[in-house]
Amino acid sequence: MGQVLGKIDVETARFEVAQSCEDYEIRRYAPAVVAEVTYDPSAMRGGRDGGFSVLADYIGALGKPKNAGTEKIAMTAPVITAEAAAGATVITTGAGGAVTMRFVLPSKYGKAEDAPAPGDERVVVRDEAGGAFAVVKFGGVATEEVTAEKVEKLRRALERDGCRVTGPHLLARYNPPWTLPPFRTNEILIPVDF
Repeated sequence: MGQVLGKIDVETARFEVAQSCEDYEIRRYAPAVVAEVTYDPSAMRGGRDGGFSVLADYIGALGKPKNAGTEKIAMTAPVITAEAAAGATVITTGAGGAVTMRFVLPSKYGKAEDAPAPGDERVVVRDEAGGAFAVVKFGGVATEEVTAEKVEKLRRALERDGCRVTGPHLLARYNPPWTLPPFRTNEILIPVDF
């Protein structure tokens, strides 16, 4: 029942709040190990969320894990979605722009080589550097329209405050799809020079 009402009862990405203001906060995230898949949403069942099942299969959230040793890996939060980086290998092609979906693996995996190797060649496990991000939190369903609105508002606030943006935004979603929309936790993260 707790997850339906928005309770987050899994390990979350580690960070420290460096600064808070009315419109956003600046966080310093610790390095982490991530599993990710890059794909064209128009060519995947599930659209923008089409990569979820590929990553869920890797950790064993939907059955037997598809990784070396079939090691079950605990689910964490948030699930992160971003526009694919230039030069990323896209597993499917279609009419849209590629996205990357990422699971942050549990902190017990200190380095990428500590995590089980994926059994699916579409999954990439890698070390993710920490860094500074401007973050705004919001509830409800993170549609493309709502996300674009939150990104634009955060970018304007950062520009107003003289904070230099260093990369594209990330969408972080903390709850499973069965969480009632008013109780969902979502965040927009924009990397900044801080």
